Amino acid sequence: MEDKTFELMEKMYAEINKRFDVLEEKIDKKADKTDIIRIENVHGKKIDALFDGYKQLYEKLEEHDKRFDEHDKRFDEHDKRFDEHDKRFDRIEAKLDNLYHKVSSHDAKLEVLEGGRKK
Repeated sequence: MEDKTFELMEKMYAEINKRFDVLEEKIDKKADKTDIIRIENVHGKKIDALFDGYKQLYEKLEEHDKRFDEHDKRFDEHDKRFDEHDKRFDRIEAKLDNLYHKVSSHDAKLEVLEGGRKK
């Protein structure tokens, strides 16, 4: 986005310079030097203001980029933490499955033992 803005500003600057050249030619023929200086001063200030505005906009964009990078880092940290929790839950689930199978095995052995006593 900033490249497009900069290109637009360059084009505007080139067009303004072309117009200045045309104006200078016309003014040289018709006006005196004080008029030329006045026009250059007025338009020069406007061009300076445009570039100051562009600079401020560019700096603000850089500031926002830094903030987004910060948020991305935080998001990555949260992702890592969630992955760690998922792994822990998987290990707990595996242990519970193991316990379930052991209890089922013990229940089956008890049934066999209790069945042998009743006879």
